[in-house]
Parts: sequence; C-alpha cells; structure tokens
Amino acid sequence: MIDLALKGGAAIDAIYQTDFDAEAKGDGSPVTAADKEAEAVIEAGLKAAQPDIPILAEEAASEGRIPELGNRFFLVDPLDGTREFVSRNGEFTVNIALIDHGRPISGVVYAPAIKKLYYGASGEGAFYQEIAPGQPRTEAERPHEIEARSVFHKNLIAVASRSHRSPETEALLDKIGVKDFTPAGSSLKFCLVAQGSADVYPRLGRTMEWDTGAGQAVLEAAGGRVMMLDGETETGPLTYNKSERGFDNPHFIAWGR
Repeated sequence: MIDLALKGGAAIDAIYQTDFDAEAKGDGSPVTAADKEAEAVIEAGLKAAQPDIPILAEEAASEGRIPELGNRFFLVDPLDGTREFVSRNGEFTVNIALIDHGRPISGVVYAPAIKKLYYGASGEGAFYQEIAPGQPRTEAERPHEIEARSVFHKNLIAVASRSHRSPETEALLDKIGVKDFTPAGSSLKFCLVAQGSADVYPRLGRTMEWDTGAGQAVLEAAGGRVMMLDGETETGPLTYNKSERGFDNPHFIAWGR
C-alpha cells in the first residue's frame, strides 16, 4: 500500500508540473487526468498483489464500476483534494485503506507536493516520513512514530477544511472550547490530529468513504478516534460499507487521544 501510494503520487506530480485541465463530474466535483492516472496505477498494483480482495475506488465508483465488496476490501481515493490540486496549494493526497468488517485497519496517506507520507495499522502504530515523488524509499528520511495527543487540556486546536467551513462547524468548535484553528485540505486534517499538531477535526458536510478511510486508519493507529455525529451527539465509530447510505458518510468528529 505504501509503495503504491508513492507510485500514485509520482503519477500525480508529473501532471501537477504541467498546464493541466480540470473537468466536472456528474456531481459537479472536479476531476483531472491525475485522478485517473493515479487510480489506474494503484488499482493495477493492488489487483496484482491481492487479487482476491475487491477494490472500491472513487473514479471507478463515479462511473458505476462498484464490485461486490464483502467484509474485506481496499478503499482508494487516488487524489483527495482535487480543488487543492487545481488551485496548486499542495494540500492534496493519495489515500489507500484496507477495510475489514466495516473498520479501517490500515491506511496510507501521501501528499506528494509537500513530500509528506503518513501510514498506520491497527496494533502496529502510526508513522510519518518525508519522501519526494519518485524518490526511492531507501533514500527517504527515516520514519518517525507519531501519536495523537491527549485532548484533556484547555487549549484545544481544531483543524478544518479550507473550502468546507460552515456556521454549524463554527458553532460546534465554540461549544467544545476550541482556542485555535489550523486550516488544511484533504485527508491531511486526520494526519495533523494523528501527529499531535491539532486536537479535533469536525466535519459537518458531505464526505464519501474513500475521503476518510485512510486518514481514519492513520489516526486510530496513532491513538485517536473518529466518531459519527447525530446533531452534536456522538453515536459510535465511523464505519464503512454502510449499505443504507450508499458510500456517503454521516457527519463526524475526529479526536486525538
């Protein structure tokens, strides 16, 4: 999963260096050649390595290509934060997760433009390292174990989307006593909580399962948690392959330790 995320990131970076175009999908969200090429690289690699595990990938799903998933499947968002990609702010990521019985048990998040790689697995911890697109892993900075920090303090730092802030989000941040705010794009928000740079990430807007699986896996491996919200009430961990909702997530809040 790490190697394929890096290969997907290299494919994205090659297009990022060009004068690329963006198109609109049926739901109005943007898509570029980078989304499609990265997904093709990742999907081919996963099929070769684990042919018996089905793959739910964003661009394939948008075209109606959704396999029978069962209890164990890969979840792929080849380019999370396409708006960030188009605006060239660097905060976009490659995301690969392994889901088992509704829970993300391992995940990889790679931000090629800013050279940040995060990964984690249940029972094995979470890690961060810097690695440039196309750079051999043998030459990358050594991985550092990361850990979410305790949220039982008075100076909570929130991280939230640059492009999806809402009055409801602001009201929730005020209610839980957030003292500072860090903006970030894509699944990097989960990773900032996982490494202790922020304490909480609320999302009171639409997300899809492929947007969150890898980031949730990293955060939970780092000791954090991601909880579904009904209004302002936490109703249990965010789960996957929720047939009653399609692949839309409910609102959620991600916490540190």
